Amino acid sequence: MSLLHFSPPFRAEHVGSLLRPSTLLEKRAQFDANACSAEELEQAENIAIAAAVKLQQAIGIQSITDGEMRRGAFYEGVFEKFIGMDNTIRPIETFKVYLPYVQFFIAMGLSHVPSIYCTGKIQWPQGGVYVKDFAYLKSLIPSGDVKHIKVTICGPTWMHLRHGSDHTYDTQVYQSDAAYFTDLTKAYKEEIRALYALGCRSIQFDDPTFAFLCADSTIEGMKAAGMEWEKLFDTYISVYNDILRERPSDLTVGLHTCRGNYKGLHYCEGGYDRIAQKLFNTLDVDSFYLEYDSERAGGLEPLKFLPPNKVAVLGLVTTKNGKLETVAELHDAVDEAAELIMQGSPRRSRASARNQICISPQCGFASVAEGNPVSEEEQRAKLALVVEAAKSIFG
Repeated sequence: MSLLHFSPPFRAEHVGSLLRPSTLLEKRAQFDANACSAEELEQAENIAIAAAVKLQQAIGIQSITDGEMRRGAFYEGVFEKFIGMDNTIRPIETFKVYLPYVQFFIAMGLSHVPSIYCTGKIQWPQGGVYVKDFAYLKSLIPSGDVKHIKVTICGPTWMHLRHGSDHTYDTQVYQSDAAYFTDLTKAYKEEIRALYALGCRSIQFDDPTFAFLCADSTIEGMKAAGMEWEKLFDTYISVYNDILRERPSDLTVGLHTCRGNYKGLHYCEGGYDRIAQKLFNTLDVDSFYLEYDSERAGGLEPLKFLPPNKVAVLGLVTTKNGKLETVAELHDAVDEAAELIMQGSPRRSRASARNQICISPQCGFASVAEGNPVSEEEQRAKLALVVEAAKSIFG
């Protein structure tokens, strides 16, 4: 059994994305309209990232991200950069209708949605996916803090959950999910290897996949479609474990289970009860970033299944709106979580249970570039609250 990984994660954590400044949003709009060059957009991104780093440092957030300033959405920059992938506009019929956010697209009247389709053998691109981005971020901070940089990456199962075996890849290229995931796994491993060589010691996978399996509507829809959700659940866990097999012992890996974070909206509801025991005990990550900012996330009871060698980062502060929580509220939630973790197998002391807990906002502030309906001042206040609460609770 592996040991608990800390520093990272830190007692005061955050999920990664930050509000984009208006100057960057304007520059990206210009770029999309062919009114500025890629170099000009990159310069605006660099300025925004430098400001994001200063914000995190000033507040006392130790896990440093680039705020996802170079992305239009959290999942950008992985699949479409792998060789063999085609970023295109997909008919709504190629998405799985039982997924809550697909229902949202349908309700909006959308007939086509941008997505990724595999048209050739998947390979890691020379030069990597986030390697250049990491190098720039690395240049902005003291050398001793490079190990605190957290790279956020869309999970490997996301496109497959969206489209299923019939619309994720060309069957002339891959004849089975196993073949598709074998090459996708290799590409992810190459990216992680390259980032590690540059000094990356913290990776966070962002993946709504597992949270969507908490939604009754998803399970009911899968059953109606003749799908075995538990078999798919096992497949997705195996994909992650294959990617992370033989990873360096000093590389900390976390998983953020996202219920949707689109301009203040969420896509699904449901507690972790259905998936917690298997997810917590068989997925080979060090920490779980869990959303607990509202009743839609269910109760804390599934934390009883958290094994002694893993960390729960409790997302107790919402990024959906600007209403500020209190230190007392966060303190009470941590106490309740510790009580439940103590009851796990094996049973453990209160001190040991508390030692498995960190706190954070429930999601990023801008999973899409437009961001949530939160001001920059409210974003700063919420991040500062997490730091203040962590000091109060954990010392």
